[in-house]
Amino acid sequence: MHLGNAFAALLAWLAVRQARGTQVLRIEDLDPQRSRQHFADIIQEDLSWLGLDWDEGPEGPCGPYAQSQRTEHYAAAFDALKAAGSAYPCYCTRRELEQAATLRRNAGPVYSGRCRELSMSQRAVYEQAGQRPTWRFRLPDQSFDFVDLVLGGVSLASDEIGGDFALWRSDGVPSYQLAVVVDDALMDIDVVVRGADILDSTPRQLGLFAAFSSRPPVYAHVPLLVDTAGRKLSKTHRDLELRELRARGISPQAVIGYLAFCAGLLDSPRAVAATELVSGFSFAALGAHDVVVADDVASQLMNMS
Repeated sequence: MHLGNAFAALLAWLAVRQARGTQVLRIEDLDPQRSRQHFADIIQEDLSWLGLDWDEGPEGPCGPYAQSQRTEHYAAAFDALKAAGSAYPCYCTRRELEQAATLRRNAGPVYSGRCRELSMSQRAVYEQAGQRPTWRFRLPDQSFDFVDLVLGGVSLASDEIGGDFALWRSDGVPSYQLAVVVDDALMDIDVVVRGADILDSTPRQLGLFAAFSSRPPVYAHVPLLVDTAGRKLSKTHRDLELRELRARGISPQAVIGYLAFCAGLLDSPRAVAATELVSGFSFAALGAHDVVVADDVASQLMNMS
């Protein structure tokens, strides 16, 4: 985890603890190329170091809490969508998708709908040629309106978020969109706190919740932490990884205090424990704009420790 991950995790933890709710730790490890148990272990180590505990996961009444162990739930939901006609196979290659599509917002290419109305005989031609499809969700052509705890009223049309999106990859891996909706419903999640870069996923997930006749959670899309060039913090900012900060002797209280200042919860950065921030927490303190992290933030944290 880096400071940006920790920022969202802190805000989620504060929202839950203030509401006296249940904090759920779910490991979203569906991508076989990127997911390792070692990474999940480090995430739990980082959260514990910050003092951000959880109530469910990896054990609890809705387990397992690792998505790689929950594929039967996703397969059942996928089959239900196919039976209802809400899913269809798409045989477009990556190159074809890129050539036919325009780019919108953070959603990537807007799907052209090329395979949406293929006949059974047309599908058979692709199948006989050995092409394995990606299955897509028939996203209704409408605007999706919701009230965000940070951004207020949000309205996004289906074409603004990329159109019909993947449910089940051609390599047999369930999509992020399908998995989180199924899990949020089964785990009775009622508040989701995540970065503003995921905003375009929300209408997609609202469409799936409607297809399943399930109640969606309330969302809070929090600002991103970015560097002085405006790039969101990522794995490339290795000096801002919690493991690196910890190795340099920086205290978890310094990190929490700095992040609280970024969130508008403190008037100046100072070392505090997360528990000291619960009573004064409010999403209203957050702005809608990205938060710039100074180049010398590690030195600032060292001075606070």
